[in-house]
Amino acid sequence: MKLSKGKKSNWCREEFEMRVVRTAGTNYLVLDKSAEETLVVVGAGAAGVYGAIRAKTIAPDLNVVVIEKGKPLSKVKISGGGRCNVTNGHCVDSVILAGNYPRGNKELRGSFFNIHGPTDTMSWFSDHGVELKTEIDGRVFPISDSSSTIIDCLISEAKKRGVNAVLSFLSVVLQTGKVVTSVSTSPGGKFSIKIEKRTIDYVEYVEADYLMIASGSSEQGHKLATQLGHSIVKPVPSLFTFKIDDFQLLELSGVTFPKGLTLIFEQKVGPMLVTHWGFSGPVILRLSAWGARDLSDSDYKGSLLVDFVPDIHIEDVKSFLIEHKNKFAKQRVISSFPSELGLVKRFWRYILEHEDLVGDLLWASISNSLLISIACRLKNCSFRVKGKGQFKDEFVTAGGVPLSEIYLNTMQSRIQSRLFFAGEVLNIDGITGGFNFQNAWSGGYIAGTSIGNMAIAANLKEAAV
Repeated sequence: MKLSKGKKSNWCREEFEMRVVRTAGTNYLVLDKSAEETLVVVGAGAAGVYGAIRAKTIAPDLNVVVIEKGKPLSKVKISGGGRCNVTNGHCVDSVILAGNYPRGNKELRGSFFNIHGPTDTMSWFSDHGVELKTEIDGRVFPISDSSSTIIDCLISEAKKRGVNAVLSFLSVVLQTGKVVTSVSTSPGGKFSIKIEKRTIDYVEYVEADYLMIASGSSEQGHKLATQLGHSIVKPVPSLFTFKIDDFQLLELSGVTFPKGLTLIFEQKVGPMLVTHWGFSGPVILRLSAWGARDLSDSDYKGSLLVDFVPDIHIEDVKSFLIEHKNKFAKQRVISSFPSELGLVKRFWRYILEHEDLVGDLLWASISNSLLISIACRLKNCSFRVKGKGQFKDEFVTAGGVPLSEIYLNTMQSRIQSRLFFAGEVLNIDGITGGFNFQNAWSGGYIAGTSIGNMAIAANLKEAAV
């Protein structure tokens, strides 16, 4: 069966022919450009698309095929509340930058970010027409405050480079809804890739010279990696909020604490928000990332110790309370407290209730031992974590292909030649602030560069023969 020839796809600058060969009831999709090599990218997320563009930029004659089961760049669309936190502009030193990755903080200190770091990412988008801004906390966003700006840039550049998103047996067009379900290698070293379109029970086979798995944290990518000899570090959630077993917290919903938090096995400082289910905010998300595996092992139950006045030594807290008592002895405890502590009235009431200090009690009637107890609670308040919530803007996992099985300077597998990985399919995850996207840009760029260079070398070798 021969398909129509001569129609030029919007995603391809060159015309070429495809054939569907049916053998023993199976459809084999064949790309008839024998002089050129083919790269198949599994996943049209940030890493996959960026890597595909880079490979095509290096090797214009390389056939690049991106296969996506859902919507391309879907995580880019929802990230940062729809604004897309592209990267972090405050971390340009590779060692400091690597410190923001709970998984990967040691391995990424080398060539990874030196090859393509945040400055390179910002330059790339700026060079391709996207104006960026760096906010006070280092997060980088498009000036438009819309993730569509980033998506449009990537899709536009992919079209210019002739990156073909999903081979269709009818034409080369941008499609979704196809899944790579298995992959194997042939005696000649090529990849035989099985693609299913489950809506119509249709199976295709594509042969590729290079394979890049950039499928995010999905089980699909892990399954393909194991089929090609890799191991998988069990994925567990990262970046989530804490459900707290304390009904009195409901009264504090919406209250933000500027900084101060200590988990039993980690210590982090930063803004924390009280919600109707427990605790959220940047410092909670960082804690969940660094403690992802311990929290998973404990079924997301344990003790959370919070220091609500981290900038004040406990002896100074005691002094402020005693001074306030001496100065405002005739005032009610519930309506008066030291301003130096920087507390809000609702939270002060919450602390008093936990000390059973309610009603019209005056400061004069509070013993110094009770004041010490209040000071200790402010510096070391214990909460019982009963589970995890979700972080609505992005879902990140810890786990995936071990970094020990990858050459980080090329992103090529140490186990299977011409196999590459990029993005969250690897055992890399960052805290919030643009770090997870930077992992995607860096990995995609390095993999795309490596594949492009290999394709050029192969073409030169072929031409010489």
